[in-house]
Amino acid sequence: MTPELLDRWRAIPVPVIVDHAPECQIDIALRPLRPAGQNPALFGRAVTARCAPPDFGPVLRAIGLIQPGEVLVIDAAGEAGWAMIGDVLGGHLHRIGAAGIVCDGAVRDTGNLAGMEGLAVYVRHINPRGPKAAAGTEVNGPVTIGGRAVSAGDLIIGDDDGLAALTPLEAHALIDRCEAKVALEVEWVRRLAAGETLDAIFGLQSLP
Repeated sequence: MTPELLDRWRAIPVPVIVDHAPECQIDIALRPLRPAGQNPALFGRAVTARCAPPDFGPVLRAIGLIQPGEVLVIDAAGEAGWAMIGDVLGGHLHRIGAAGIVCDGAVRDTGNLAGMEGLAVYVRHINPRGPKAAAGTEVNGPVTIGGRAVSAGDLIIGDDDGLAALTPLEAHALIDRCEAKVALEVEWVRRLAAGETLDAIFGLQSLP
């Protein structure tokens, strides 16, 4: 994915992606820590970690690979029993300029994590109990996040409505259609503001 392609995707909201490619959607049970309207947008390439809780070794190893603008994607198989990351490691990611964290499992220290400006955090569970081992090594392999297969380097996009993951192939194939849908919605807003009828704008059939 070229920088130019990535720049085009920054303007595309998750609902538009899901309208055109529902298979790219990540389970809506993974929610941002901040309330709607306060959550930073999530946008970046994935660095993946597959964990077997209570072992969070892959998280430690993945964080060592994270570059600015990338997203730590943690596959903890939806396990609620142990947090895989908290404010110590989350704070490190914030300092180095990571885009965010997506954890299909649990996190802790959520007040501090939510207060880290510009770091978007999406999570399935919250649990104050921390991990108990760090032996795992599964980093940057394929993972499953909220039912969606994700590989290292895939594009992760998140907003208040949810999350989507795009492979490079999907990113190239879908961008024109998604941009066209955004333009169409802008046109709908313009026509509504101009006083056109819903029937005319959306092609509704008049009631008999």
